[in-house]
Amino acid sequence: MAASAQSRPQQGPGRPKDMEKRAAILAAAKALFIRNAFAGTSMDAIAADAGVSKLTVYSHYGDKDNLFREVIRSRIQDLLPEETYFFDAQVDIKETLLRVALTHAHLDCNAETVGTFRAILSDCRQGNPRYGKLIWEEGATRTHGLMERLLQQAVDADQLEIEDVPRASGQFLALIKGNLMMRQMFGCADCPESYAEEIEATARAGVTMFLRAYRPR
Repeated sequence: MAASAQSRPQQGPGRPKDMEKRAAILAAAKALFIRNAFAGTSMDAIAADAGVSKLTVYSHYGDKDNLFREVIRSRIQDLLPEETYFFDAQVDIKETLLRVALTHAHLDCNAETVGTFRAILSDCRQGNPRYGKLIWEEGATRTHGLMERLLQQAVDADQLEIEDVPRASGQFLALIKGNLMMRQMFGCADCPESYAEEIEATARAGVTMFLRAYRPR
């Protein structure tokens, strides 16, 4: 008996089934929310796409609002990880800001991100402003907080002179995007090649202008 037990192959470490289901639910919800907006996405549809029961969806995420929040949080953390805003006092602040600027500019102007914002606006127009509030809390509020931290670290290291760091954070994020995201939202972007070039040029110009205002004299 002991020999039989010893000869039986050991089961290697693997992902628990419930975690696999949770990941499948989140992936299905991401795709459906972007495609159909919040109001047009049902928990039944999410369950079907994830290959689980609706009861399983509720057991993992509680309700549709909580699932939507997790979708936004996961999406933002995937695309804008905290490392994006890492500050190194040994690196010139221009290089650091350019890294952040180019990451943001390309992200905020890509088709999937624009589709997400269109979905949110669609829900807001249908009288569901709380969903816009959710994406603001999980997306913009987190981003501004991380950007404020980076700028404050640069101030403390004497690389920048800023009196109002929260306001400067908003100015920076506005400068590096210009009106490009709005053009995408309204379907007015040029061909992909020229548009990509303009995204990068706008981000670089925004960093230059920001440094003219806040680099120590």
